[in-house]
Amino acid sequence: MKVEAWIFGVTTIFLVLVSPAYWFITDASDEGPDWTGTSALVMTTLLCAMVTLYIGFHANRMDARPEDLKDGEIADGAGELGFFPPYSWWPLWCAATLSVMVFAIAVLAWWLFIIGIVLGAIALTGWLFEYYRGEYAH
Repeated sequence: MKVEAWIFGVTTIFLVLVSPAYWFITDASDEGPDWTGTSALVMTTLLCAMVTLYIGFHANRMDARPEDLKDGEIADGAGELGFFPPYSWWPLWCAATLSVMVFAIAVLAWWLFIIGIVLGAIALTGWLFEYYRGEYAH
């Protein structure tokens, strides 16, 4: 995890240097500074700094992974890696109901928005509880 923290840290430092440079370079034009690009770079800098702090904070508190050890071998990482869920149709239905709700807001059809909320609650409940019934029940 320390390597990832260093990668994000270097990226954060790069963005800290590039963001004001971009603002000054675009400010030299007749139209004034580009606020959209500057805002995007500042937000990217802050998000990268947030990830750096999070990973750096947790890197010191967790055991080293096999790939973090200097004398680590491929065989050290063998074994069970965790539970990976099989395919699921529920994310598709959640996305479909969200698109119905966004469309309803765009055309100001509040009755369609309410239908989207009901269908979205059903889809989200199905996604949350899909491992409590059927073939993959625990």
